Amino acid sequence: MGFTVELLRTLIVGDVHGCLSELEDLLHEASYSATDRLIFTGDLVAKGPDSQGVVQLAREKGAVGTLGNHDAHVLRIGRGKEGKKHHEEVARTLTDADWRWLESMPLVLPLEDMGVVVVHGGLVPGVPFDKQDRDTVINLRSFDASGKPSKHIEGGVPWASQWPGPLHAVFGHDAVRGLQQYPFATGLDTGCVYGRRLTAMLLPERRLISVPARKEWVDIDDV
Repeated sequence: MGFTVELLRTLIVGDVHGCLSELEDLLHEASYSATDRLIFTGDLVAKGPDSQGVVQLAREKGAVGTLGNHDAHVLRIGRGKEGKKHHEEVARTLTDADWRWLESMPLVLPLEDMGVVVVHGGLVPGVPFDKQDRDTVINLRSFDASGKPSKHIEGGVPWASQWPGPLHAVFGHDAVRGLQQYPFATGLDTGCVYGRRLTAMLLPERRLISVPARKEWVDIDDV
């Protein structure tokens, strides 16, 4: 006699950047409940109005977030390094529990049960997940004309357009390109902190959910 395994309802949220109110709006729109799995594509912090509140919400809900480049910048400050003013401002607000949560963020998060892999920036095809270069994973946006990984948009093609699967990559980081949809990858950074939208993917159906930004918190040309 056969049986069906019920998949865990999962919400993957794009770059929040301290936009706590919009994150709460999104969870409401998605009918999020305590039995759901909550995952972030990274860059929970910096630029927006309440980075500490976002990290606190994430850890209190038992969420997991892949490491983003701005999360990494804040962690460097926590380790005694100097950084940009807006990262230092975030660092001053974090509690010990917040720091522990940020320190625990993985680079790559495969969700084999959903046929998905979560990452902040991107992945290089042919390289095992545990062998991916850290700086590439958190900063990748394109492959340049020679096929090399690049954090830039100009002169390259979106890395996700070249991702062959089989796991469907869900990522953030690329607010300029906005929502990206390819056969084996979806980019969820729709520029909430820049006054656009906060977007998530609901699994297992891979349905996209988004809410508008409350305001333009920072000009995209100023960062």
